[in-house]
Amino acid sequence: MIGHHKGRPGRPHTGAAKGFTLVELMVVLVIAAVMLALVGTSISRNISGAEMRTAARKLAASLRYTRTHAILTKSQQVFLVDTEAMSYLAPERDAVKLPEGMRIELNTARSELTSETAGGIRFYPDGGSTGGNVRLEANGRIYKVNVAWLTGEAAVEKIEN
Repeated sequence: MIGHHKGRPGRPHTGAAKGFTLVELMVVLVIAAVMLALVGTSISRNISGAEMRTAARKLAASLRYTRTHAILTKSQQVFLVDTEAMSYLAPERDAVKLPEGMRIELNTARSELTSETAGGIRFYPDGGSTGGNVRLEANGRIYKVNVAWLTGEAAVEKIEN
C-alpha cells in the first residue's frame, strides 16, 4: 500500500527522534562558557602599545608635576612608587593604579627606599632631584622614565628588546 505507515495512525514513522538532549545542550554551554572565560582573561591582560605609551607619558607628567610643585612651594617633594600595589603617587594628588598586567619598577637612591616594594624620587626647591628611573613593562614592551639628578627633568624612553 502506498502511503501506509507503521506506528500510530496519522503520524509518519521517522526512526530515531531528532534534536538534542538536555545533557548535550548543557555540555555545549559549559564548553562555551569555559572558552569565553579563557579568551576574556587573555584579552584583559593584553596591554596595547598605545596603553603603554600613555601610561609612560602620564607617569612622566606626574614626575614633572612633582618637580614643579617642589619649585613653587620652595620645599622638598617626593614622588612615591609602590611596586606591590602597582601604583604611584604625586604630592597632593590621588594615587594612580596601573592597568592589570602592567609591572612597575623603581630605581632610586637607597636613602629614598621606604620598604622592599616602595620608595620615591625626591625633588628639591632648586629643581634638582635624587634622580633615578621608573620602568613600566607589559607584554614584552618596556618604557623607562628617566629622572636626571642634576636638573630633575623627566624623559620617556622606549626600550627595544
